[in-house]
Amino acid sequence: KAAFMSEAAEAYKKKTGKSIKVIGGGATMGLRSAIAGAADMGGTCRPPLPNKFPEEEGGYLTMVAWDAICFVTNPSNPVKGITSQQAKDIFVGKITNWKEVGGPDQKILVVYRSQTESDKYSGVGYMLRKLLFNDTDIDFVEEALHFRDTGLVEENIESIEWSFGATGISSAKKKKLKVLDLDNIAPTKENISSGQYPLYRPLFLVTKSVPDGETREFVEWLLSDEGQEVISSQGTVNLKEGSHL
Repeated sequence: KAAFMSEAAEAYKKKTGKSIKVIGGGATMGLRSAIAGAADMGGTCRPPLPNKFPEEEGGYLTMVAWDAICFVTNPSNPVKGITSQQAKDIFVGKITNWKEVGGPDQKILVVYRSQTESDKYSGVGYMLRKLLFNDTDIDFVEEALHFRDTGLVEENIESIEWSFGATGISSAKKKKLKVLDLDNIAPTKENISSGQYPLYRPLFLVTKSVPDGETREFVEWLLSDEGQEVISSQGTVNLKEGSHL
């Protein structure tokens, strides 16, 4: 929703007169509501995990774009970037002060979704663990601020000095957040589409089965040049731009 779906729905309505109600809630909600038939389609930045969650069995994924996990802090923080190892060490509690990564002598306040079983497998939680740690079960530092969704994580990092967290770049760039370079590489659209920025991830629309009817019409439009241009115009890497990822 935060990346491009609201704008895509507006453009589709202007073209066809058909309204699409877009509701936020995260990848897990997108997957499960679509697979259960409670929604016509859902957005997700992680794959279904039917071995862990039977309610995620089935479903049909259509890839529509590329995103990337990025690390963010409060805009007042002078730190411009960190390394992959430093990011790991912050999340597991080995690094606890900004001076350890070239910043001022201030305690790092880690902000993330709560560490319950389901929240570990949120879109950001799962893909962060997979891409950065190659361990989807790893526990993060306990002394942290926990919130029920990534939107709240972003909002609190916006307002709390010396905070630190992870989110998707497609939504982060629309917030008042300082996005940190990783290993001296900024998560720009160009660096993500080239593969130079490492933590890239696919974005999908999920439907209960192969899309049909009006849902199919929208999916086909989103995959068309016109729909893909809407995605690109919002700063997200579309399929053509990320064709070799």
